Amino acid sequence: MERKTIFVIGAGASKEANLPTGDELKSKIAQLLDIRFDWNNQISGDSEIPNALRIVVRNENGQNGDINPYLHEAWHIRDAMPHTISIDNFIDQHRDNDKIALCGKLAIVKSILDAEKRSNLYFENVRIDATIDFENIEKTWYTDFFKLITENCAKNELNTRFQSITLIIFNYDRCIEHYLFHTLQNHYRVSEAEATELVKCIQIYHPYGCVGFLPWWQRDGSMAFGQNPNSQQLLELTQKIKTFTEGTDPKSSDIKEIKDHMAKASHLIFLGFAFHKLNMQLIAPAADVKGPNVIRCFATTYQISDSNKEAISEQISNLYSAEVGIRMSNEQCRGFFNEFWRSLAF
Repeated sequence: MERKTIFVIGAGASKEANLPTGDELKSKIAQLLDIRFDWNNQISGDSEIPNALRIVVRNENGQNGDINPYLHEAWHIRDAMPHTISIDNFIDQHRDNDKIALCGKLAIVKSILDAEKRSNLYFENVRIDATIDFENIEKTWYTDFFKLITENCAKNELNTRFQSITLIIFNYDRCIEHYLFHTLQNHYRVSEAEATELVKCIQIYHPYGCVGFLPWWQRDGSMAFGQNPNSQQLLELTQKIKTFTEGTDPKSSDIKEIKDHMAKASHLIFLGFAFHKLNMQLIAPAADVKGPNVIRCFATTYQISDSNKEAISEQISNLYSAEVGIRMSNEQCRGFFNEFWRSLAF
């Protein structure tokens, strides 16, 4: 059976490019939703979120209305962030409250786009030849990832290599797609159109959505990497963010495809992933799809206790009826590639 490699990617991976961890995202969301006014002057919180809420109220009532019911839910989220597992978990715990879902998603979108702009992958697109500062990210896993998936691979062989790779990205950012698009152009001297087609050869899934399509991927309704959205764009992008309940819907075509790919994996690689129970259920392969008899699994377990590693190993083994060989690394993502390079090589 031919090699099928799946990378399951969590927030710990994006951290190397200066994106927020789950706890840092909670703090940012609390700050954005601390929306307070002194008479008509806003004195704290994000300025575009209230404007987006005014659009919602206007669409509901056909006129300017009161956004205070939404602000009360925004403050509820703000106050709850210190003692909740994650913003996604909090929204799911209040799954019957549409106002909490909307305020939470507005804050997620704004936080992630702000984070993309502050990341080491961002650049001002002011010249036709503008691109990522590759030296600035040389010591991140992105560089090692690219080296791995293109090792000994000529340009005319990339299609076949990339078609054997699946990325299941549990982050809302578009860092990997953005990085691959620009790095392929730089490394192989391909056009934007060629780079687009090559990236699309990789099966890429965001189970919980992302902050919009990048313009080179799809022009309609797109959002540039790190772009500052206006209130209408911010509102539209919330439609692309999914809660736990929405993301794990077994009827979703993406979920079915993810499970199918997982069933056929010969190599399974977890990067910066937290192994939350719901997320493991989401990727659990379909039992009726025949896959390899042996799965080689590798995982980063940076700052995870030995007891929790045992539980994680059991979680991974329980995904399959086949034999699963599991190797864990105490390193962060870049160190992980250095440690297992020969084992991961195509």
